[in-house]
Amino acid sequence: MTSSKIKILAISGSTRNNSSNFKILKYISNYLNPAFEVEIFEDLERLPHFNPDLDTDNPPQEITSFRNKIINADGIIICTPEYVFSLPGSLKNALEWCVSTTIFSNKKTGLITASASGEMGHEQLLLVMKTIEAKFDDTTQLLIQGVRGKVNAEGEIVSEETTKALQNFAENFKNQFL
Repeated sequence: MTSSKIKILAISGSTRNNSSNFKILKYISNYLNPAFEVEIFEDLERLPHFNPDLDTDNPPQEITSFRNKIINADGIIICTPEYVFSLPGSLKNALEWCVSTTIFSNKKTGLITASASGEMGHEQLLLVMKTIEAKFDDTTQLLIQGVRGKVNAEGEIVSEETTKALQNFAENFKNQFL
């Protein structure tokens, strides 16, 4: 019997173990079940630094594997912090490996920036994802400011407003597939 679940690749922009961004992706993954199969990609730090000379028909194996995960997913969710008013270098690196491809073109995408402030990082995430033609709109993107006070150590969302915002985001993301 083949799975009829919708496959989602969730990418945490944080390389920190058990980060708030990872916890948010776990929350969304649990919320989207049972119709969705969510894989959380946790290997950003294992991707080699982007080098246009290596971005050929035969890129490094880690890049081929990462790109195939995107290709095989029905949709993508990215949840990232903001570092120094920008995207984390590891996430930007991963996305740079996708610029020369069309793997994000019209791919249903949800974008979350969860950080202390996050405004500038969120703007940059939206710009990069528009550039690589990911499919998202105002209902499938979310900025969560002051995230450390909204997610506890156990991964529970402790802010009712944030819980509602994440559920609304997840419903809007899910509706793209229905």
